[in-house]
Amino acid sequence: MTTMTDTSNAARFREFKMPDVGEGLTEAEILKWYVQPGDTVADGQVVCEVETAKAAVELPIPFDGVVHELRFPEGTTVDVGQVIIAVDVAPGSGDAPAPVADPAPAPAPAPSVEPEPEAPKGRQPVLVGYGVSESSTKRRARKGMAAIQAELNGHGAASAPAPAVPAAPAASKERPLAKPPVRKLAKDLGIDLATVVPTGKDGIITREDVHAAATPVATPVPAQVQAPAVAVEAPAPVEAGAVVAGARETRIPVKGVRKAIAQAMVGSAFTAPHVTEFVTVDVTRTMKLVAELKEDKDMAGVRVNPLLLIAKALLVAIKRNPGINAAWDEPNQEIVQKHYVNLGIAAATPRGLIVPNIKDAHDLTLPQLAAALGELVATARDGKTSPAAMAGGTVTITNVGVFGVDTGTPILNPGESAILAVGAIKLQPWVHKGKVKPRQVTTLALSFDHRLVDGELGSKVLADVAAILENPKRLITWA
Repeated sequence: MTTMTDTSNAARFREFKMPDVGEGLTEAEILKWYVQPGDTVADGQVVCEVETAKAAVELPIPFDGVVHELRFPEGTTVDVGQVIIAVDVAPGSGDAPAPVADPAPAPAPAPSVEPEPEAPKGRQPVLVGYGVSESSTKRRARKGMAAIQAELNGHGAASAPAPAVPAAPAASKERPLAKPPVRKLAKDLGIDLATVVPTGKDGIITREDVHAAATPVATPVPAQVQAPAVAVEAPAPVEAGAVVAGARETRIPVKGVRKAIAQAMVGSAFTAPHVTEFVTVDVTRTMKLVAELKEDKDMAGVRVNPLLLIAKALLVAIKRNPGINAAWDEPNQEIVQKHYVNLGIAAATPRGLIVPNIKDAHDLTLPQLAAALGELVATARDGKTSPAAMAGGTVTITNVGVFGVDTGTPILNPGESAILAVGAIKLQPWVHKGKVKPRQVTTLALSFDHRLVDGELGSKVLADVAAILENPKRLITWA
């Protein structure tokens, strides 16, 4: 009878696993659940939003049913392939078993030490233990937990000779009990779980325990010189990155987009030999053209700004100097010449800097390029940029001028050969037609991979961009 019930339940409930949402990603953080247990879902309905190392992505469920269980709370980093939600695809066919996010263990007959169970064949791992059997999970009993818990709550001070503040347990060869997300949190914060005092049921370490261990506490006064016993409350849980009043430091876990940025920038800076060249240019005529295009009926409905003409100028410069649009293939020791331009635009978002790109930008007319830029920026600001939109870039523009700085020395986006930094456009005194006049001026900086781009080629590209911005009629004569 048990076997038949298990088979029926297996057919009734379907599990949705964390997918690889782009190019070999191994994990993602659950940012927000859009459904809760008991909600009805339909095939293709978005059930949650996750953040990968590249972007925030909404995940649709691939079948109909009623949500039975959410396996992980918001804020949890989940490995690709782990089950995140269970759905009852045959609701109304009988009472559903209770969710098994944290099954209660069978009472231990004595405080003996049991090894952690191996994963039975054919069973899927859940938050704690394996499978859905109520009594299949055994946990190690821990001595002294009642006393420690009483001390943390401020009880038992008069009868217990132990200090008011519990000391961290001594290092043990036994593996501390904690759920996978808690282990991941401890790793991110640099906390050794063997030194954490567990407060969860049956000696399980909770997220709050890890946060408490990461929060500095005052050194207690030795027992022999303490005043009469005073109840000591456990420190309040502190979210990672939260600013604590009076704290001298705040630790922020590096994960998601920020972690990917750090890894990519280190890899790029120490792999490709960077060279950066600068040029200061009078862009007064370009700014006049921007004003005229804003009134042009052919540009109605699209955003016209200096970045649009700078992007077009770079595309023309690449057409005139195609060697700049290449990549270095280290394993094969080859230079890969690209006959297309996927133009990356660095965008600052609340989750960090991302670089989506406009596919085949070289084929677009000016109105089409303006529309593509507008869509790219809006999508990035909303945090909806897909991993595919950030893959395959060939050359990038970073507009640091929006922050009021003159220019910078940008680091190449990995796999690309060049990146153009655009500084702030300012009214400055400039020699124009033999006289000093106020002109709109900016500074451009071009960084390139010196393995495949020599100084001459890099200089020609930068000079061409500057020449076009100084006299935008060249967009017609050089195109």
